[in-house]
Amino acid sequence: MLTLSITSRQLSLVLPLRAVGLRDLPLVGGKTASLGEMIQHLTPQGIRIPDGFAITATGYRHFLTEAGLGEPLREIFADLKVEDVVNLQVRGEQARNLLLDTPLPADLVAAIGAGYRQLEAQYGPGLAVAVRSSATAEDLPDASFAGQQDSYLNIRGEQALLVACQRCFASLFNDRAIAYRAERGFDHLEVALAICVQKMVPSAAAGVMFSLDPQSGLRSVVLINAAYGLGENVVQGTVNPDEYVVFKPTLHQGYRPVLRKHLGQKHLQMVYEKDQGTDNRPVSLGQQQQYCLNDEEILQLARWACVIEDYYSQLHGTPTPMDMEWAKDENTGEIFIVQARPETVQSQQPHHQLHQYQLSQHPAPLLSGQGVGQGVGQGQVRVITTADLDQFQPGEVLVTTRTDPDWEPIMKRAAAIVTDQGGRTCHAAIIARELGIPAIVGTETATQSLTNGQAVTVSCAEGETGYVYPGLVPFTHETLTLNDLPPTRTQLLLNVGNPAEAFALARLPTDGVGLTRLEFIIANQIQAHPLALLYPERLNPADQARIEQLTVGYLDKAQYFVEKLTRGVGTIAAAFYPRPVVVRLSDFKSNEYARLVGGAVFEPQEENPMLGWRGAARYLDPRYEAAFALECQALRQVRETLGLTNVIVMVPFCRTPAEGRAVLAAMARHGLQQGQNGLQVYVMAELPSNIVLADQFCAIFDGFSIGSNDLTQLTLGLDRDSSLVAHLFDERNEAIQRMVQHLIQTAHAHGRKVGICGQAPSDYPEFARFLVDHQIDSLSLNADSLLKTKLLVAQQEEIPH
Repeated sequence: MLTLSITSRQLSLVLPLRAVGLRDLPLVGGKTASLGEMIQHLTPQGIRIPDGFAITATGYRHFLTEAGLGEPLREIFADLKVEDVVNLQVRGEQARNLLLDTPLPADLVAAIGAGYRQLEAQYGPGLAVAVRSSATAEDLPDASFAGQQDSYLNIRGEQALLVACQRCFASLFNDRAIAYRAERGFDHLEVALAICVQKMVPSAAAGVMFSLDPQSGLRSVVLINAAYGLGENVVQGTVNPDEYVVFKPTLHQGYRPVLRKHLGQKHLQMVYEKDQGTDNRPVSLGQQQQYCLNDEEILQLARWACVIEDYYSQLHGTPTPMDMEWAKDENTGEIFIVQARPETVQSQQPHHQLHQYQLSQHPAPLLSGQGVGQGVGQGQVRVITTADLDQFQPGEVLVTTRTDPDWEPIMKRAAAIVTDQGGRTCHAAIIARELGIPAIVGTETATQSLTNGQAVTVSCAEGETGYVYPGLVPFTHETLTLNDLPPTRTQLLLNVGNPAEAFALARLPTDGVGLTRLEFIIANQIQAHPLALLYPERLNPADQARIEQLTVGYLDKAQYFVEKLTRGVGTIAAAFYPRPVVVRLSDFKSNEYARLVGGAVFEPQEENPMLGWRGAARYLDPRYEAAFALECQALRQVRETLGLTNVIVMVPFCRTPAEGRAVLAAMARHGLQQGQNGLQVYVMAELPSNIVLADQFCAIFDGFSIGSNDLTQLTLGLDRDSSLVAHLFDERNEAIQRMVQHLIQTAHAHGRKVGICGQAPSDYPEFARFLVDHQIDSLSLNADSLLKTKLLVAQQEEIPH
């Protein structure tokens, strides 16, 4: 334990971390105060935090006073013009040089040396420390100076520590910090700088962690970014890191709910130089293709994130999502929390408003990456480096390798930001969120693919992936107010196929998900035919190579299918938890299955695939039953490993009651037993036999979901893909309405629920009114029609019948 046996005057200059807390924020800054608070209150709960000491704001002010630097600094800033980049750069350099060229007071030097020697006594001689700036202002407790000043890593020895501290003091006059203060009317001499000196963790891996999703604001998840070596590469956006997402509600219940594991490039590893400082070294391809953390380490970090969030929430009397940094010791394998602060962007957003952006067309994108924000930005490209920041013009699209805090004065003038490197927690992403500017990070090739003056549209309105489109694509922006929406008896559900959109869609006022199609996840995230993963030896060399490429890191290629499907479904189910999520078993037709990687080997050539080997009949066929077992295994893991028991399984294209019973028996053999742990199984009502024999299907299944497209084509005898009869296709036909009315009456008489997941209620308000009048239990809609349909349903329910 660090204790400093120094004079009372020196105690005002240097304090041990465990002696400070949040009450000392004006004295030591937010970063240091938070570390002290956690050391005092959270280390007893098992959270490991490296020890250290603080050089207080009193110490900084003592430096300025003893050296008489106040008046020279005021003279430097007398004619400051922050809108003039050159003027800002000159004034900043003058101020920094003034502090760097002035010796520190002897008593401050002695206090810093004593603090370091005490740390050496605790941890060993030649200790490596991190020296991190922490700006503060006594009269401005709500001001945020995060990331504006410098930090130094792997500092060893008293003399090197003193040099680093002086550089930290000088960094209070970095260009971005000067601009921030000037724009907010802060007196440059009223803001002081404290320094946190903390034992470094020699890191095998490190990164950033949020106790919410920083993109959508969803508070039920923990997001973790990770890269090899020290964590600065993640923060700075030098690498594209691994990304893990953990679901908090079922984590608390003892499950292991890792919803997402995205493998980042991680091509560089920041390591200690031999004596001082750090160096970036290349990471082998084999290491890049492995995750930095195993599941147990991911879950441990997520549990700690919850503990930290709970503590700060109780302390502040309001939910307080947290932004944390962590490191894994390369020698012991132990994990440490090295920083924690309240998250200040998504947690401050108004939750009664929703912004929806929609492009009028979707040309082929120029490139893509991880989207930041949910907006659209347009303008001319400016590819830029640190050497030519002054060339940037307001309203341009900033394209660069990565950003750092020196870029902030021009970032705020950008229409959008696109970077080659970085993940969702890098500097560019964090600042873009704070500024409300759309950004795409980790594109890898933006600086090569885009050219100065090129007109582009940067869209983050299509889920977690952001796209750069050529030209100025027309788009609409609508601000939706979610307050005072009327309640409805009829449940309003969503159709959600893309897991990347789920977290954002979960904010909509919906009762759950009425249809999740496995086909989207299989086609877009898995891409391979399940039988091709089970029997790759049957494929041609090209498909075998593609399978190897898709399944890098998986010895068992079938496990690739199960894991990807588990996490795709799990992400959607978690986003809407505990609201119900109806997941339809795969319903590709044979020609669609054949288009998956390796699919042609296993699929027949059918004259009419629409009426052929699909749905329940396929699951029961010996030629496909091994693949169906993988689907069941994935859904079982969603419910039993992730703990997402809000998932309801739905069987499509079930022609007869006997077929329905056989599918339930097959599911049970694979661990999905109807009724066990509350498992409900629905059936799609999309065949005339489902309607005519509704009473018999009621004895087998727990509910129905009407597939109005197939029901219409099979009732009216139409090929919905034929343009010759397309004009006859109409769900409002009297025959369809009689079918629907009969099903609702029969199902309700047998205590079963009926919903609809087809397109008709979204397209035809009169059909939605018909369904409400006949007391359908739920409508499952596309997101863009949810709010208008909700208002329509509320009005229709008020009409006496």
